[in-house]
Amino acid sequence: MISENLPSAMTRRRFAGLTALTAAAATGLTRIGPAAATPYTTALVVGTGYGAAVTALRLGEAGVPTTMIEMGQQWNIPGPDGKVFCSTLNPDRRSMWFHRRTEAPLDTFLWLDVVNRDLGTPYAGVLDRIDYPNMDVYVGRGVGGGSLVNGGMAPTPQRAYFEKVLPNVDADAMYGRYFPLARRMLGVNTIDPRYLERSPVYQYARVSRKLAHQAGFRTAVVPNVYDFAYLEQEERNAVPRSALAGEVIYGNNHGKKSLDKTYLADALGTGNVTIRTLTRVTTIHRQGAGYLVGLEQIDATGTVLRRSELACRYLFLGAGSVGTTELLLRARETGTLPDLPDAIGTGWGGNGNVMTARANQLWDPTGALQSTIPTLAIDNWDDPVHPAFAEIAPLPVGLETWASLYLAITVNPERGRFTYNHSTDRADLHWSAGQSAPSIRSAKALFDRINRAAGTTYRYDLFAGNRAFAADFCYHPLGGCLLGEATDPYGRVAPNLYVTDGSLIPGSLGVNPFVTITALAERNIARVLATDVKGS
Repeated sequence: MISENLPSAMTRRRFAGLTALTAAAATGLTRIGPAAATPYTTALVVGTGYGAAVTALRLGEAGVPTTMIEMGQQWNIPGPDGKVFCSTLNPDRRSMWFHRRTEAPLDTFLWLDVVNRDLGTPYAGVLDRIDYPNMDVYVGRGVGGGSLVNGGMAPTPQRAYFEKVLPNVDADAMYGRYFPLARRMLGVNTIDPRYLERSPVYQYARVSRKLAHQAGFRTAVVPNVYDFAYLEQEERNAVPRSALAGEVIYGNNHGKKSLDKTYLADALGTGNVTIRTLTRVTTIHRQGAGYLVGLEQIDATGTVLRRSELACRYLFLGAGSVGTTELLLRARETGTLPDLPDAIGTGWGGNGNVMTARANQLWDPTGALQSTIPTLAIDNWDDPVHPAFAEIAPLPVGLETWASLYLAITVNPERGRFTYNHSTDRADLHWSAGQSAPSIRSAKALFDRINRAAGTTYRYDLFAGNRAFAADFCYHPLGGCLLGEATDPYGRVAPNLYVTDGSLIPGSLGVNPFVTITALAERNIARVLATDVKGS
């Protein structure tokens, strides 16, 4: 599950793209890149997350005029405090997407309501939580999608499990070409082992590693897209702090190679890609050999500024598991694209996400200053009954807690499904509380064993209801438009209509999914360009 260091370099194209992003932000534009002269674009890409970013870059490289549609805003203009993003401990309106209160994964600390904050007037913040019965889904909002708000952990799945999840995808091509390409383009790097062993900011990780080893478990160093060389400079106070300033779930001001600094910058640098921000897709109609897409533009307070339509020949949906599935269900169920496959909406899962925490002994302090960028995981994936890959997460509250926090990824065979709700014009997720039980059992088997070996217990003060395990939210939504079921083997849903995001993956991957989503998008767009778009 460990990938090699393959840093991405600054190129003339990337510099041009970064310049375009900066120029657009400086002038307050919601259009980044070349202005479109007509209400038509050859290719339209919905979203700016991993699959969408890959697709736009490769289309732009091929000389295809491409427009990207992003619901959120561009994040590179500092607020009143001089920072683009707010910290986890001091959130403000920049934190949440049109919520009146923050909704962090932890509900309380020491049973006190000190984690979440009232925000006042709703605003187009960077993190959204979409609430469904029994399952809440976290997603990023802005140019770069989930890359803005995740912890940057960039593992590659075990090949055997990848082959089980996506049996019709050529694993030789993925592991020989597309995974290495994705890691290089994303700027994946691995922490210096010497720094990991000596730095006080990873004491929390070393404590959890020691106790896992005592219980007989393996641990793994996990690569990341956060620049670990920058992190070392943070500790020396040689550069502005980000990972050491409690920044992660509401964005990192420095250090992280989010998509706006990699794939999207490269895409804009081709001169063929434009990004429209604060714009959402409302409808999709077929028009000749292409599509007519309804758009709604808002400002950062949510006021609708303009409704319009944009025609395209090729339509690529990269709005994420929830967004893409909802768009296709709406089109099918309202009759604008009535012939879409029945399989749309099925095969959804939260990648077996479970969060839990343990209380350590007094002789095992975890450190007051903690890096928000995880780099170690407990690897129990080979357990035949309760496989789990548990990330050792920080709890950066600025004081000693003696607590170890974990986000476990487990194998959960349960699958949810989405249906279209005509009264709300939204997709409803059908997921019962009982469907999370297999994930909890696997996490409990792992951490019960650690607690027995260490003589420790669970923390019950972090999740509402005095729970030791929280499996009613996820960071890794997958499925809804499964590859080879709702689409063909390369993401085609219909002629000139494609899916290019995590909705292609059936519910469980075993590790953080963004490297796989990126690599799969590289594979799919290479085939589409060769067979569908070539020569157009």
